Amino acid sequence: MSFFSTPLNGLLSLFACLSSMIALGGAAEAADAGKLWVYFAGDGVRQFEFNLGSGALKPLSVTQDSKPSFLAIHPSGDFLYGCGKTLSAFSIDAETGELKFINKQPYDKHGLCHLVVDKRGKNVLSAGYGSGSVVVRQINDDGSLGDETALVKHEGSSVNEKRQKAPHAHSINLDAENNYAFAADLGTDEVIVYKFDAANGTIKPATPAKVAPGAGPRHFAFHPNGKFAYVINELDSTMGTFSYDASTGRLETIDTQTTLPATFEGENSTAEVVVHPSGKFLYGSNRGHHSIAVFKIDPKTGKPTAIDHTLTGGEWPRNFCVDPTGQFLLAANQRSDNVVVFRIDKKTGKLSATGHVIEVPGPNCVRFLRPKTS
Repeated sequence: MSFFSTPLNGLLSLFACLSSMIALGGAAEAADAGKLWVYFAGDGVRQFEFNLGSGALKPLSVTQDSKPSFLAIHPSGDFLYGCGKTLSAFSIDAETGELKFINKQPYDKHGLCHLVVDKRGKNVLSAGYGSGSVVVRQINDDGSLGDETALVKHEGSSVNEKRQKAPHAHSINLDAENNYAFAADLGTDEVIVYKFDAANGTIKPATPAKVAPGAGPRHFAFHPNGKFAYVINELDSTMGTFSYDASTGRLETIDTQTTLPATFEGENSTAEVVVHPSGKFLYGSNRGHHSIAVFKIDPKTGKPTAIDHTLTGGEWPRNFCVDPTGQFLLAANQRSDNVVVFRIDKKTGKLSATGHVIEVPGPNCVRFLRPKTS
């Protein structure tokens, strides 16, 4: 045996031990990189803890006081609202994130499909697909839903005889200044614009933006710079780009392109559109191709360029959401009852599967919230 063999082996063992400790420390650091709460609408509202280091999800709570199709969180982080057959309000426990039912308000037999809370936290604006209406309802100081302050029923139709015989308000959004509301109406092929008065909870029609006949606008999203906006069209699987004038609420079409790869043959309808927090990337979901279309955004013109199509690991991605830090995208596959976690490449915007998949019955909507105690 060499004179140096035992000391050398000891040093190698020590080095291996230190390397393991460093690796474990890195893993621990990743595990403690931060946590978010995430809420899924479907069969009730399910709350999970989301690990910003690994992308893992841990179940926390379930509430079945209502079964909403869409969710919105109050700017304070203290309340959550859901819409479906009714409009429902919940308080959010500051320590646990658990929901507690506050109250609900009926709408009509058609129900509501989308909602947003205004930037001041004073009103809930919601869209009714079946009725083709937009509704504004006050939020009381305790987070409960108060009086209805505005109801506007859309008028018109378009060229698709099966889907566009009447108005179908499919979403409602607000600009960053909280001055204008935007209702994507699938039935009339318009993004209908309203002047919004947050103090009184009222809306007044402004100049609408038209899309191509038969396009069927569904959801709408602003670029973080406030100069551009995007609408995903359900019926013809296209993504529309607008320039935006915040002083007038006016949208001007500057680009429209497909959300599908050139090789795809078959039926498809789109669902959700999300702009990355950095403003560099744009995402849209395809139902039929079951994918997320990935676009790179030109910072000067706002125009997107398709760079990838990532299969969502399930069927019918009705909704998806990018976490507030821009690191992950969660795809909610409604028909396969699962949510799949993807990591976002910060340089390219492309998606890669993390291996984290959870079962959620019929997920319709995904919403993140950063705990106040984190």
